[in-house]
Amino acid sequence: MALQTGFTVSEATLIATAISELARNIVSYANPGSVTLKPANGANGAVGITIIASDSGPGIVDIAQALRDGYSSSGGLGLGLPGVRRLMDEFDISSPAGGGTTVTVTKWLP
Repeated sequence: MALQTGFTVSEATLIATAISELARNIVSYANPGSVTLKPANGANGAVGITIIASDSGPGIVDIAQALRDGYSSSGGLGLGLPGVRRLMDEFDISSPAGGGTTVTVTKWLP
């Protein structure tokens, strides 16, 4: 979908990396969940891709901490969500206590 939207192979690889990380988080922390890709149309004719990763897991207690480089609740490197945030142009996370998590990210064509 990224290539069809007009992203380069390198940009598509970065988008795939973000998708992979979001999907891995669902499998590791909150299975089941889903990852949805959809075209994005922004102001001034901007075109891109929006990815929505959602689950019904326990939620993230401290979102600010989860977005800090090096923090991991599972002993990993702690680069997942902060890395996704750096790779994408827009990043939004919602995680009410006990209500699951939804991460919505968008990458715009340059």
